[in-house]
Amino acid sequence: MRDGEIGAALLDWYGRHARVMPWRVGPEERRAGIRPDPYRVWLSEVMLQQTTVAAVRAYFHRFTERWPDVAALAAAEDGEVMAEWAGLGYYARARNLLKCARVVAGDHGGAFPAARDALLSLPGIGPYTAAAIAAIAHDEAATVVDGNVERVVARLFAVETPLPAAKAELTALAARLTPADRPGDHAQAMMDLGATICTPRTPACGLCPLRPACKAEHRGIAADLPRKAPKVPKPVRRGIAYVGRRADGAVLLERRPDKGLLGGMLGWPGTGWAEAAPAPAPPAQADWRGAAGEVRHTFTHFHLILSVMTARLPDDTPAGTGLFLSRAAFRPSDLPTLMRKVHDIAAAAFPDD
Repeated sequence: MRDGEIGAALLDWYGRHARVMPWRVGPEERRAGIRPDPYRVWLSEVMLQQTTVAAVRAYFHRFTERWPDVAALAAAEDGEVMAEWAGLGYYARARNLLKCARVVAGDHGGAFPAARDALLSLPGIGPYTAAAIAAIAHDEAATVVDGNVERVVARLFAVETPLPAAKAELTALAARLTPADRPGDHAQAMMDLGATICTPRTPACGLCPLRPACKAEHRGIAADLPRKAPKVPKPVRRGIAYVGRRADGAVLLERRPDKGLLGGMLGWPGTGWAEAAPAPAPPAQADWRGAAGEVRHTFTHFHLILSVMTARLPDDTPAGTGLFLSRAAFRPSDLPTLMRKVHDIAAAAFPDD
């Protein structure tokens, strides 16, 4: 099969098997003249970075109900957006989401630029997201390459160079297949094929529309591709989190610095995170006691183990650099996942609350 024939077979398959998603305009809708909303495309692509479709659906529905367009999101309070984001992880994405919305609303009249290169100038939009918005929302023949596309292309062309070294080669091969006509549908078709047929393990080659052209399947190595370089073991860091509560139920929290992990999010005061066990650094004078159990959490580059200390705080305890949140205002669900884990372990220390 030639490149054009591969593309045609893929689009024909997509027309019959496209996944239904709340942010997507499907093939039939496109034929009826309905255009994708760049705001919804952008929002979904940012949410989907390093997160599954299943995890994103509920967040996407809540976001678009509260902030149905980029102007509404740009006008939102930072804390409200960060609270809605809690649980999706990689919180720098949420901070950049707000920055980008405000630039689009303030400098672009509320309309996302159509061209990939112009999209790259916006906060938080990298090459993949820019290509996805340009192709899906604006029909620019931009090459969209995510993990699913890398896998499809690696098998289609039997690329045995391990990732990440193979990324440039896979992108160039994906660009060969990107058509001038319907590039957005092509990009989504490649993603769907990788997610549903050309899966990481036990690919369903017998159902694949590109099987006649797949070099890896012909060689019997499809399930082995793409190859990946051996993973370097992640280091383990340790820290202490302090959960203090006054008699009236108010809890002592802090807002983390804008830069760094969990930037801008509310969390429990604590020590820094290091490979050596840190020295205690309680945020207030109190009878701090260790909670049963410890919190284990994994970030991209390291594993974290937190010891949890709890205390009843006197009513006149100063907040210091933190803040007290009343019982009525405090919602554990507003905390990022790591801090919710701390709350769950600490809860046993406050059985009457």
